[in-house]
Amino acid sequence: MIVTTTDNIYGKELEILGVVFGNTVRAKHIGSDIAAGLKNIVGGELRGYSDMLMQARGEACDRMVENAEKMDADAVVNVRFTTSQTMAGAAELLAYGTAVKVRDA
Repeated sequence: MIVTTTDNIYGKELEILGVVFGNTVRAKHIGSDIAAGLKNIVGGELRGYSDMLMQARGEACDRMVENAEKMDADAVVNVRFTTSQTMAGAAELLAYGTAVKVRDA
């Protein structure tokens, strides 16, 4: 499965199948919050949050690809990520793009 942030694939013709989504909702961990509070004093990367977001992006992207596969897509183009707070201490990470069939031009 080709996954790209561009709106086309050079040298290929695309048939648009539709928009696909993948999401995950994550809550903060009390241990990460304590470490983040300490880092706030001395500065530096909030590694626990960085790791959590990296895992969430991967999971959301995997779910988006699964949805594209259900549509028999060869690729997802124009991929974007967005986040929103769902409740205090929890946020959704959403991956979305356009599922397409790819043909030689």
